[in-house]
Amino acid sequence: MAAPRPVSSEAPFDPSQAPVIEGFSPTVYSNPESFKEKFIRKTRENPMVPIGCLGTAAALSYGLYCFHRGQSHRSQIMMRTRIAAQGFTVVAILLGLAASAMKSRP
Repeated sequence: MAAPRPVSSEAPFDPSQAPVIEGFSPTVYSNPESFKEKFIRKTRENPMVPIGCLGTAAALSYGLYCFHRGQSHRSQIMMRTRIAAQGFTVVAILLGLAASAMKSRP
């Protein structure tokens, strides 16, 4: 039987400290952002996503209102509009991701 190889001389893993990964910075920003600052920054980076979210919420709200009032035809139209607004939002997210990936390339 072969003898086990000695373990490397590195310090043992300390779970209270974040692991050090060469070439990786956990944050791009030096100071932590508040929710409001991050929301504003993300909205400026990709303004179509919040517009799509607002359109989705508006179509859903109005569709439910029409359903409650018994206007089933208008409610059906608004639910289809909601699906279109959701699709717009997903496409906006994907295009924003693609644009940021292309921008970060050297």
